[in-house]
Amino acid sequence: MESGTSIPGLEKSIPLPHQPEEAVMKPVGIISGTIPLHEEDVFKNLKKTPVENQFGRALVFASEMVVFIPRHGVDAKQDIPPHRINHRANRAALKGMGVEEVIGINSTGSLKRDVKPGMIMIPGDYISLSEAPTIFNDKAVHITPALNQEMRQRLIRTAEKLDITVRENGVYWQTSGPRLETKAEIMMMSQFADIVGMTMASEATIAQELGLSYAAICSVDNYGHGLVEEPLEAEKIAQNARRNTRTILKIISSYIEADSR
Repeated sequence: MESGTSIPGLEKSIPLPHQPEEAVMKPVGIISGTIPLHEEDVFKNLKKTPVENQFGRALVFASEMVVFIPRHGVDAKQDIPPHRINHRANRAALKGMGVEEVIGINSTGSLKRDVKPGMIMIPGDYISLSEAPTIFNDKAVHITPALNQEMRQRLIRTAEKLDITVRENGVYWQTSGPRLETKAEIMMMSQFADIVGMTMASEATIAQELGLSYAAICSVDNYGHGLVEEPLEAEKIAQNARRNTRTILKIISSYIEADSR
């Protein structure tokens, strides 16, 4: 663990599953998956608890300042693929624990040669043309989906203060997974978006339906299929995702510290 990469107060446990009404500060929700934040020391010391709600079961790790959910589970035995993630239960668990702001940490593929692996992007919008999850199954509620712009700007300012270069805009295209994309799909998507992933749009939509503010930090971990000659391998993508882990931790740490003042 890199010196100085910690979240102040992260290890202080809180009563679960609800945050006290009199609490001055609301915890920030963090969701990560391929980028293995749960393996970092600061996250290992959070209080682990399963939370049941009307949408199912969610596994959360919590402190006074953070409620963390590993979207794919915490080990190989619980490797939840993208198309089977219970976004509704996860987001409802965050809301039930007093969270108002959610930061999604996402591993993505590049759709354009100038968006290079190793970059970090704070996307400004997203496209999701496949079937999206919703909390509204008994009535039609038509939200206007969007990422929270105020949160985005705070994340961008936080990165700037840390001298961390981030791509300040960009469009995220969500596919359903778990397979990667064909060359033809990458070519088509590149006309409208900059990065591709399998989870962020669903998370952002459910968060908004529940009244939660949502923004994302995206790690660009590979070129899309066909952009370069090097073949795509899932293991290599996971290895690349680890490269930005500590940088992303620094952004999250500073964001939460500023939020608590």
